[in-house]
Amino acid sequence: MDKIIISDLDVEARVGVAEAERAQPQRLLITVELERDLRQAGRADDLLATADYVTVARLVIEITAAKPRNLLEALAEELTQAILARKLADTVTVEVRKFSLPKTRFVAVRLTRNKKTQSAA
Repeated sequence: MDKIIISDLDVEARVGVAEAERAQPQRLLITVELERDLRQAGRADDLLATADYVTVARLVIEITAAKPRNLLEALAEELTQAILARKLADTVTVEVRKFSLPKTRFVAVRLTRNKKTQSAA
């Protein structure tokens, strides 16, 4: 399957189990992989035949900033479901990286959902 990849979108969010951790926005990097058939977009050079990555990036930023969350898993799940609900992909993978654990580069959650798993949610 073809993919559109938005790599390491730099966002701020209030996320963490501890209230103190959620008190201030913290930096996250979010990668989104949109799987869909891109043949028609390539042949016709038509934005309507693909997923507009600017729209996807704006959606990610909007959802991430909307409210505090305890878990990265919750944010990643919300993002996958919003992307699928808007029919921007047949399958979507979202990775959310957080920089809060000492002596590590980052902690990440990666979820993959598709149209079938969305209807089961």
